[in-house]
Amino acid sequence: MNTSKRLPFEKLHNIRDLGGMVTADGRTIVSGRLIRSGVLAELSDSDRAALASMADTVIDFRTDGERSEKPDIEIPGIRYHHMPIVDSLTAGITREKAADQNVYARFGAEPDKARLYMCDMYHVFAESDFAVDQYARFIRLLMQPREKAAVWHCTAGKDRAGIGAAIIEEILGVGRADVIDDYLMTNECLQEDIAFLTAFIKAQAGPGSTMSDEAFRYLFGAERDYIEEYYRTIDRKYGSFDHFVRDGLKLTEEDIRTLQSLYLTPETAG
Repeated sequence: MNTSKRLPFEKLHNIRDLGGMVTADGRTIVSGRLIRSGVLAELSDSDRAALASMADTVIDFRTDGERSEKPDIEIPGIRYHHMPIVDSLTAGITREKAADQNVYARFGAEPDKARLYMCDMYHVFAESDFAVDQYARFIRLLMQPREKAAVWHCTAGKDRAGIGAAIIEEILGVGRADVIDDYLMTNECLQEDIAFLTAFIKAQAGPGSTMSDEAFRYLFGAERDYIEEYYRTIDRKYGSFDHFVRDGLKLTEEDIRTLQSLYLTPETAG
């Protein structure tokens, strides 16, 4: 399968290198340069050493509230950039305690509403000018040459970080089906975490709770419906993903070539 590669960290279950993914024209994303992750608040000693050796840039997509509740562990030699994708507390996207409690109460017992709610969140990623501007800042930062990898993350590494990965994969020329498969790989990486979190929340709610495993799968997992809603919104607002790159992210053809020269293996003759 043409997806990112899971990295062997002790405390990070959804940290993945985009390196090795093949584009539609047969080139390959260079390994060790583009890494998506979950929150970097709890790292073992070996995790810290591994991150220090592979990365020189960390981009945090979380809100101020999320960062204050669970700040990243800062590592000497790594530059940290804060680029919140949403400009206010939004249940279902952020992982602030108040947002979590709100979303569990509203949707924990109603799977269909939980799924639709998450689709609405992905609509926001494409529709919100604030979110689009922040993703544009993210891509501009990736255009700066660096010696090591850029790591971007939200909390679970699923929604905001997942869309960040989809955008750069699209720009580099990875096929749409492979971009979606890579997005859905989060379910494999977070399977145990989702099961644990679901059981914990249901136990806290008590034996009479009507909260459902299916609802929490929608809230904590990656669904094809979600990323397809993102693409549908892009198409409605901009006409196509190519137009989104040009008119939303404000990238020129030269910018795209710069990104491809930084992160793709050279084209082969013939």
